[in-house]
Amino acid sequence: MGQSQEPMQTKLLTWEDIDKLLDSLVPQIKSVGLFDAMVMITRGGIVPGGLLAEGLGIYHVLTAAVDFPATEEAQLMAWPSFLQFPAVSLLEGRRVLIVDDVWGSGRTSTAVRGRVQAAGAQPFSCVFHFNPYRSLFSKVRPDFYGDITQAYVVYPWEVDRGLRGMGLRSPSPEPTN
Repeated sequence: MGQSQEPMQTKLLTWEDIDKLLDSLVPQIKSVGLFDAMVMITRGGIVPGGLLAEGLGIYHVLTAAVDFPATEEAQLMAWPSFLQFPAVSLLEGRRVLIVDDVWGSGRTSTAVRGRVQAAGAQPFSCVFHFNPYRSLFSKVRPDFYGDITQAYVVYPWEVDRGLRGMGLRSPSPEPTN
């Protein structure tokens, strides 16, 4: 018989929690100097990236979309497929902050970091939450992170999407008269 697994803990964040993460991250990031550009990893990095771009005064904001094809043979070792990625000319010679919401396995952030570096940029990775217990990389971690967690994080901008299939429901809107 297989081992029984405990259900993953869920961490529901509020906008106040996000403010605290930003209050922790912005000084960390500013301490290493200015950034010329930001690459937000879709979809999870869009809201954190927008908030950080505002807090750090980064105006050159780009996106990267990465897919890891799910096959039984490859499992977590699948090679990434870049669905969208900035042109080399937009990255070359720049200090680039790469932003995502969570570093779980670390595959997405490291794939984007490698491609940004190959484009001739100096990459730095940043996530709101880092899960070192799930990471596939023992010697690689984000340059900046707001918190360490093992929980499944649900951000305030994804409450409806994040709670589906978990046996939880978001509050129904109150009827208007």
